[in-house]
Amino acid sequence: MSEITVEALQPTKSSLRRFAKFAIDLYADSPYYVPQLISEEIETLMPEKNPAFDYCEAQAFLAWRDGKPVGRIVGIVNNLVNERSGVKEARFGFVDFIDDAEVADALFAAVEDWARQRGMTRIIGPMGFTDMDHEGMLIEGFEEMGTMATIYNYPYYPRHVERLGYVKDVDWVEYRVKVPAEVPEKFSRIADLVRKKYNLRSIKFNSRRKIKEQYGQALFDLINEAYDKLYGYSPLNQRQIDYYIKAYLGILRLDCISVIVDADDNLVALGICMPSLSAALRKAKGKLFPTGWYHLLQGIHGKNDVVDLLLIAVKKEYINKGVNALIFADLIPIFNKEGFKEAESNLELEGNDSVRMQWQYFPHRQHRRRRAFSKNL
Repeated sequence: MSEITVEALQPTKSSLRRFAKFAIDLYADSPYYVPQLISEEIETLMPEKNPAFDYCEAQAFLAWRDGKPVGRIVGIVNNLVNERSGVKEARFGFVDFIDDAEVADALFAAVEDWARQRGMTRIIGPMGFTDMDHEGMLIEGFEEMGTMATIYNYPYYPRHVERLGYVKDVDWVEYRVKVPAEVPEKFSRIADLVRKKYNLRSIKFNSRRKIKEQYGQALFDLINEAYDKLYGYSPLNQRQIDYYIKAYLGILRLDCISVIVDADDNLVALGICMPSLSAALRKAKGKLFPTGWYHLLQGIHGKNDVVDLLLIAVKKEYINKGVNALIFADLIPIFNKEGFKEAESNLELEGNDSVRMQWQYFPHRQHRRRRAFSKNL
């Protein structure tokens, strides 16, 4: 069998296009894989495009055999997280490979050597630059459709990673939740109590400009506050906040955003949801043109049975005070109006009991589990 070579890619559009397209080709026959947009993945890996490079360094690798790509991986050093933790830790992410031990060995050897050269003593992954990127290798739920916010991978991935000496660092679980015909009585009662006790209210917007101007910055400040102590969290700097306001607030469905404020209109909590784009992204096959944009618009505004719960964030002083009930009381009637039958919870840390316990009031099933692995270098 021919020798495997691992190429350290220059961050150019042409080389990163090959890198991004490899994953789509690898999963061409999978009925569960949800491809990301090639253009977005390229932009994420280009220092001049992604503000995370203000404090991160990264290197993309592509493995070749007989002139064909057979695997890919990215090494990342998030200097901001390392300064906060005091640990010299690298990350691997954007990893895909054929079911071949030599390919996996070569890819991980390349990224581990790259990390050691930068003085790192530990490596974790799959992780991205920040929590806005995909993280966690699928270890259960291989016959479940992926989502736009998560990684799908073949069952052989974790076997190769464990063979290479990686061990569990943390797990996330995901739930498929039935949307009830009405707000559960307990949630409704708690929502009324919380609303009156803390003088809180839900507000809606019919203008993207207004939500950007009034709460765009506050939304991401709250995310930074609420997620600060979560596993591997990398606080968003101002350039990133500006970047995400421009990139994402323009495409979100306004009726699927729940904004909770106090008597002085200060942001207390938010829930951000979106109609599932899994089917649309599969049809787009990683491309916006010529027809990918149409499929995505249909996914956002057309008939859809599934809604993705992208994130919920609550100010620290209101945690465990029932504010989540206000968000669900706001969103469930909208879900029913729009015809959503089920919701995807997306990633929740297995030890985050306060979040996981909220699903006990809904018919649900845990259908996926994913893992961040670690290894001492």
